[in-house]
Amino acid sequence: MHDHTTLPSGTAAARPKLTDILNGGASTLRDAWADAHAATDFTPLPAGTYTARIIGGELTTAKTGTPGYKLTFRVLEGEHQGRQVWHDIWLTAAALPMAKRDLGKLGVTALEQLESPLPQGIRCSVKLALRKADDATTYNRVRGFDVLGIDHDPTADPDFAPASGAAAALVHFAAGLAPRSSAREAAAAASGGANPSGLTSAAAAAAGAAGVNPSAQHTIAAATLIDTTPPTRSALEAGR
Repeated sequence: MHDHTTLPSGTAAARPKLTDILNGGASTLRDAWADAHAATDFTPLPAGTYTARIIGGELTTAKTGTPGYKLTFRVLEGEHQGRQVWHDIWLTAAALPMAKRDLGKLGVTALEQLESPLPQGIRCSVKLALRKADDATTYNRVRGFDVLGIDHDPTADPDFAPASGAAAALVHFAAGLAPRSSAREAAAAASGGANPSGLTSAAAAAAGAAGVNPSAQHTIAAATLIDTTPPTRSALEAGR
């Protein structure tokens, strides 16, 4: 037999209090409430061209099951500094021409490279557009991007960095996935070999090891603002 408790007519059930749900932390929450600023509603960035850094690149799968590679850009300048936008590069037969175009700008010439992290500090010029979804929601879409250069990370620990300077990162990224012989050649070129293309030796080595034409435009190897710091011993040992 169940005991059914009936409230007196006109009596409302007791409403829970903050102390009931915060386990004694009500005063802390009140202090935090007083200091917090209301967040603004999320809105897409205005259409235009932004200087941004690639802070991530990873293999992904869309809800529809389509395989792709997602780039994350973080805006570096202006009133929208710190905001992030994403660019999906689809890995399907129909989309491969566009995928090779965009990935080639990052020095990616083989699908296996997508399993390795991109060099840190890749700075780009990103063209953003505004699009409207079927539900009338407005969102950003990356129309295209060009690599401007690679910024040196001032917070990197030189004792653990694979090599000093951004150019060395190019050698590691390209030579690390190239055949051993071309990796040795890349390291040798980075130590001061001939460079008929006029690029830094490390950048030219990275381009050669990755199979990228050193004279091609808009690739990391041909970036105009590449760090010219010579690689350390660890960079040379990478090609052994």
